[in-house]
Amino acid sequence: MAETSPARAGLLAPVLHWMRPQLESRLVTLCLENTAGSDTNLRRQLQDPCQKLAGPTSRCLIEETERGGLTFDVMREMVGGRFGDASEVVVKRCLARMFGLPPDTLQHVPLRELGRRLGPRQMGGRPPAP
Repeated sequence: MAETSPARAGLLAPVLHWMRPQLESRLVTLCLENTAGSDTNLRRQLQDPCQKLAGPTSRCLIEETERGGLTFDVMREMVGGRFGDASEVVVKRCLARMFGLPPDTLQHVPLRELGRRLGPRQMGGRPPAP
């Protein structure tokens, strides 16, 4: 991952804030897909909780992106339509923060393993549709 100058990253921070509504919308969609699947009734019941979770999650993702000096790298990954190393660092830092852990606690844990351990089955939900 390339280092970005703070000034260059700082110029891109407003773009992340501008994209926050789209990020929240995507987070709500992911929440519903991973908790309710195609169950229409359950999706309706989980719409509000997923919406309430999306706000703090999007704020955390943006704050951790800025705090880690990863704004340029995350933006480059987003524009490229991929989830890369910078995005993974930010997600892991947010997960640690949400669980009250030190920021780098999950740094060496593969994201796939975190997803498996924290996935719907372990949280009492439904598995995602194949």
